[in-house]
Amino acid sequence: MFFGSIPALVTPFSGGKVDEEAFRDLVDWQIEEGSNALVPCGTTGEGATLSTNEHRRLVELAVEGAHGRVPVIAGCGSNNTAHAIEMTKNAKDAGADAALHVPPYYNRPNQDGIYAHLSAVADLDIPIILYNVPSRTITDIAVDTMARLSRLPNVIGVKDATGILSRVSAQRLACGEEFIQLSGNDDMALGFSAMGGRGCISVTANVAPKLCAQFQEAMREGRWGEALDLQDRLFPLHAALFSDASPGPTKYALSHVRPGFSTELRLPMTPPSIASCAAVDAALVSAGLI
Repeated sequence: MFFGSIPALVTPFSGGKVDEEAFRDLVDWQIEEGSNALVPCGTTGEGATLSTNEHRRLVELAVEGAHGRVPVIAGCGSNNTAHAIEMTKNAKDAGADAALHVPPYYNRPNQDGIYAHLSAVADLDIPIILYNVPSRTITDIAVDTMARLSRLPNVIGVKDATGILSRVSAQRLACGEEFIQLSGNDDMALGFSAMGGRGCISVTANVAPKLCAQFQEAMREGRWGEALDLQDRLFPLHAALFSDASPGPTKYALSHVRPGFSTELRLPMTPPSIASCAAVDAALVSAGLI
């Protein structure tokens, strides 16, 4: 059900408010371009700055826009277990197909605490995809802990952004072949898939959805030479979109690929630097997107 190119959608803002029309347009465009699922309200969607009502509404809009064409994985992560449960219940009620959950950040619980937090949200009768991103959370879901979690009926996979490719094999052996592993790093998606991954929850797919979908399709069909060519074409963009704090460079890139798309961010995020914008410009040209 969850595979291929899955954009971690940005959240468009206008005058400090969520721009619902722009979000609907983004959802439609992503599906038309071949994206295989959608992730609203994640890190790239500035989820940490959204109110509970905004979060609920964005998930509703994504589900309505997808209209069954692709699944919706709602970002529901929080370091407050009660809040994570509330957002997951809201996402389920809105019709999301799964919820994406990080281990608690800032609090820095031990492995038992991480397990207790994630098993609590997994008790809500909606599929759960774990999101392991130690660079942001300062906590790491250890392989043994992930194996424990994978035995819970609703925990079906992981978005792995550890940057450690060997984790794919370790988790495959610990959690089983049916456990869905999705890359959380665009630049590592080629190697990730070769080791048993099934796709990527992607930042770059916001900007280049068709190319990212073609890249994932090539790997699924074993056309590794074509996949490598696409990797080389997209690699400068993968790097440029993280040349300053995300999602600033991504919204800047979208304003070129989708003229009129707002670059507005919500504090504490601020616009990307001149150097970052120049890197994005060059990468868009290199990828043939402008």
